[in-house]
Amino acid sequence: MRVTADLERCVGSGACEALVPEVFEVGDDGVVTVLRPEPAPEEESDVREAVAQCPTRALALAD
Repeated sequence: MRVTADLERCVGSGACEALVPEVFEVGDDGVVTVLRPEPAPEEESDVREAVAQCPTRALALAD
């Protein structure tokens, strides 16, 4: 699994960071950084939830 972020769409809601802070971080500029584009297998479920919860659909997954 690989996660990407469309920085143009991100509004910095922080839902992704709240769910998986080891993978996502919203900076002071209000834009997400993907800390680990290839999350650990045990994080996959939470990462999928974070992608689903993104209000602007700025996050995407590729298998």
